[in-house]
Amino acid sequence: MPFPSTAAATATVLAEDDRTKVTRWDFEPGATTGWHEHEMDYAVVILTDSIMAYEVDGEITEKPVKPGDSYLRPKGVQHDVKNAGPGMLSFVEIEMKR
Repeated sequence: MPFPSTAAATATVLAEDDRTKVTRWDFEPGATTGWHEHEMDYAVVILTDSIMAYEVDGEITEKPVKPGDSYLRPKGVQHDVKNAGPGMLSFVEIEMKR
C-alpha cells in the first residue's frame, strides 16, 4: 500500500549505459516514490541528513539517514519510499543491468 504523499519525488538520470543506470532522487518533505518494483539489483547511497520511511512486504520502517549511508536491494522487491523528515531527502540509486 503506498504512503500518503504530499508530492512525487524527483528522479534525475545522471548516467546510463548497457550495464548500469545511475539516478539521483530528491524528495521534499512528505514526497514519495510511489509503489514500485525494480527490474534490476541496485544500491542506494544517501546524500542528505533526513528520515527515510519505506514499506516492504507490508512492513513500514522509518529511520534517520545521513550522507554516506548505503544499502543494497535485489530486483523484484515491491516498495514505496517517503521522506519522513522536515528537510530534503536525496540519494543516488545505482541499478545494475546485468
